[in-house]
Amino acid sequence: MQTDSTSTAVQNNFLNDLNLDTFLSEEYLALSIKIAIILALGLPLLFILRGWARSFFSKKYATHYGMLAGKIVFYVGLIILVVTVLGQLGISLAPLLGAAGILGVALGFASQTSVSNIISGFFLIAEQPFKVDDIISVGNTSGFVLSIDMLSVKIRTFDNRFVRIPNEMIIKTEVINNTKFPIRRFNCSVSVAYKEDIGKVREILMDVADKNEYALSEPAPLIIFDMFGASSIDLLLLVWAPKDEYIQLKNTINEEVKARFDKEGIEIPFPHVSLYSGSASKAIPVEVSEVKQLSDTEKG
Repeated sequence: MQTDSTSTAVQNNFLNDLNLDTFLSEEYLALSIKIAIILALGLPLLFILRGWARSFFSKKYATHYGMLAGKIVFYVGLIILVVTVLGQLGISLAPLLGAAGILGVALGFASQTSVSNIISGFFLIAEQPFKVDDIISVGNTSGFVLSIDMLSVKIRTFDNRFVRIPNEMIIKTEVINNTKFPIRRFNCSVSVAYKEDIGKVREILMDVADKNEYALSEPAPLIIFDMFGASSIDLLLLVWAPKDEYIQLKNTINEEVKARFDKEGIEIPFPHVSLYSGSASKAIPVEVSEVKQLSDTEKG
């Protein structure tokens, strides 16, 4: 019991000395206030500088340049802030820098894929095959570009899913930018029966294109005779629209072509097969047999 009492007394004296001599000393209070002021001024200033850099580079160059500049300013400023605080605490940076160098070499060998993605990210930023808010297709994935980062490109698909694609994969894969240019062309496939007058069909299609509110008059719509199909004559109606109205054009012009064909009596045939034996052969015999319904006794 005496030993326990002595140990408790020693602990209490240590805590009292620590509290009074260390935490309540003028030097410690001054240092704490100084660090608090550095953090209170540095952190808001860091966020302000990040917002300014993002806004400036986005307006002057492109959105993804603004996002990248904001991240660089933020992380560089954060490192400076941490180094300043460590300096105030009297912590030497030499051992930390040495350990960071060794750790960096080890991570460099262990993360070759990440290094490849970073290098690919520089190529993407320099080449600019697409930018933020563009609609791109990479393989089977299509959607809006959310960000172009050093390791990957983030995409939001049309059904509101998040997709992360490594930069190295984008460099090695065919990428389609659907909104790179201000206008897009829609290829409307139209099939009509062989009995129809192609000249009349052309006039109807041109009239539909001219009256469509989303179709551009320049470049002018174009009708191409595509091919003689198995059951129809296939035409292509090529119509241009602003890139932001491409989907509206695609939806409306198909509906308008169907409505006009119904109004003008133009037949849109469905696939069918005709059997023809040839002029030198006999007709193919066809026999229609009566289907006899079995009684319950016969079924049994």
